[in-house]
Amino acid sequence: MDESLSRSAAVSTEATDAARTPVDDGTVDTGLEDMAQRLLESVQDYAIFMMNTEGFVTSWNLGAQRIKGYEAHEAIGRHFSMFYLPEAIDRGWPAEELRRATLIGKYEDEGWRIRKDGSRIWANVVITAVRDERGTLLGFSKVTRDLTERRRHEEELREREESLRLLVEGVRDHAMFLLDPAGCIRTWNEGARVVLGFAADDVLGRDASVLLSLEEKLAGKWAAEFASARCAGFFMTKGWRHRADGSRVWAESSTTELKDGAGAIRGYVQIVRDLSEQRRVEALEVEGRHIEEFIAMLSHELRNPLAPIENAVSILRRFVSQPEAVWCVELIGRQVTHMTRLVDDLLDVSRINNGKIRLTVEDIDLNDLVKSSVESARSTVDACGHALTLELPGISPPVAGDPTRLTQALTNLLTNAAKYTPEGGTISVSVASMGTIATIQIVDDGIGMSDELLQRAFDPFVQGDRALDRSAGGLGIGLTLVKSIIEMHGGTVAVASAGIGKGAAFTLTLPLCNPRQTLEACARPAETSAAKPERILVVDDNRDAAESIAMLLRICGHDVQIAYDGLDALAMARNQSPSVILLDIGLPGIDGYEVARRLQRMGVLNKARLIAMTGYGSDKDRQATKEAGFDLHFTKPVGVEELIKALS
Repeated sequence: MDESLSRSAAVSTEATDAARTPVDDGTVDTGLEDMAQRLLESVQDYAIFMMNTEGFVTSWNLGAQRIKGYEAHEAIGRHFSMFYLPEAIDRGWPAEELRRATLIGKYEDEGWRIRKDGSRIWANVVITAVRDERGTLLGFSKVTRDLTERRRHEEELREREESLRLLVEGVRDHAMFLLDPAGCIRTWNEGARVVLGFAADDVLGRDASVLLSLEEKLAGKWAAEFASARCAGFFMTKGWRHRADGSRVWAESSTTELKDGAGAIRGYVQIVRDLSEQRRVEALEVEGRHIEEFIAMLSHELRNPLAPIENAVSILRRFVSQPEAVWCVELIGRQVTHMTRLVDDLLDVSRINNGKIRLTVEDIDLNDLVKSSVESARSTVDACGHALTLELPGISPPVAGDPTRLTQALTNLLTNAAKYTPEGGTISVSVASMGTIATIQIVDDGIGMSDELLQRAFDPFVQGDRALDRSAGGLGIGLTLVKSIIEMHGGTVAVASAGIGKGAAFTLTLPLCNPRQTLEACARPAETSAAKPERILVVDDNRDAAESIAMLLRICGHDVQIAYDGLDALAMARNQSPSVILLDIGLPGIDGYEVARRLQRMGVLNKARLIAMTGYGSDKDRQATKEAGFDLHFTKPVGVEELIKALS
């Protein structure tokens, strides 16, 4: 009850009674009565008026006029129910208020009332029964206070609280709950149930250590976290949180202190965010980086032994003539080429998956590119005894792309067709154009594919059924690489097969383009000349690789010296003034990059070409050698034709 309103009602009644109190001589002090009347009429914060026993208004003060909107002559003589809503009148509420006031002497209520202009106010009313000395009911006094503004603020506060409650309850991916000053849980939102698995009844009233494992509770982890929040006003941590079913969730938990206007601590709000998926993704990313680093290192380590073998094969080809020896040399050469391609494919798939391959786009004669790809795969096709036919259009379809990568893709498909076709099979390659696309089709009569395999043919590490001897070889990444390269060129690749044993057909498409004007110099046959003898310094800690490449270069007429580490290389470069330096990167002591920098400072590179010859072949490695001052970057094993061409 509003005590000020009660006091006002009491003042109203007492003032009226006092005005009627007789003096000693038995007369009424009219001066006191006038003063009381003036007091009541001058009050403006309260509507104060009198009613007779039936509820008709008999007096009206300024406050009533201001609050109700009626002048005195408009209100006096009318029933006080005119201030009530129609629904209140229909249920007889005004009469009920008078009945209760008559019964208990005073009745207080809050509710909507109507003003003269039809607007509504939220009012607090006190109706007091006025009686004489004998207890006879004379009428009623009514005091009304306008609380509309207060109610509006209360409604706004309730709406804000409700909005906040709905917001908190609506959050499902964050656990949000309040703790009392002692750290006990007082609220529990839907997100808390989803993230942590506990129902509200399971945790309300318990301290937040319920979200930790028994070992963590015994170790005092929650006590330490809560103490940190009390001390600093805010504490955030990442760690495991215990769920209702016994499982754990990796979460970020923040505890924030809540204070009232006077600065007293009212409690804490704790927000728990599930980071399990983020942690899993981060772990996968770390694992992916480790795999990428492993593949790069594996490729480097595999290339190191391949380099001297490739060099030895190139040397033997120049000296052996007996059929058996030639057969052995060619066999070794094919296997080294196959091994090199596997290493390259493995590294390329890793690069493509990480977006690290960049295309060098130029106008391409598609007929020439297909013929070049066929020649690259010719040794594999011939070794399997296959017949290969090539059908090219009279005018080569104009396309743009990276010739190296496109040749790699086509060679992969041709090699794949050769491996999966029984000995003595047929392979056909055709080129055509239609509308705005060029098509390349490679068809074989090999082992074919099942419907299930067709759906997954281009997925990494997917292979068809093969014999236990794995005579077809491969890692199951060739088609994945082909698809990635062709799609990077804006094209498509598809495979079709009538079933097991019925062969397969691969169809590639590439968008046509308008070729650039071909320079006349490019139309003339390239002039060839033998490479002039060079003074070459080979620097490699792998003795087999260094000595084999040195022997091969000497056979070609060059003057070659060998250094097996960086310091020897610097000394020999200073004393012998080489015109070409073939430099490995992974050297003991000081690496190839540091050797290059010192050669630059020594002025050796003013007269010598510096060529990187290394097992590291990623785009990042090529960029690093370029920045270190290398003129060329060769990845082991280096083909003899490629090396001789570079020297000439």
